[in-house]
Amino acid sequence: MHLDVAALSMNLAQINTMNSFGVAMLDKNLDMMKDAGAAMVQMMDSSMELSVNPNVGGNFDMRV
Repeated sequence: MHLDVAALSMNLAQINTMNSFGVAMLDKNLDMMKDAGAAMVQMMDSSMELSVNPNVGGNFDMRV
């Protein structure tokens, strides 16, 4: 059995680089999703403030 240390080292370095790239891309996507979520919450808040009739839906009648 022949162990090629140089090839093993290069393969491990390539795997490490690919893993680092994958983590960086996931981190970037997570930041983008957080921003999109915050924008959606802000849009929903502003649309509620600009509602045509803000009193509709504020109360409900219930009988048990």
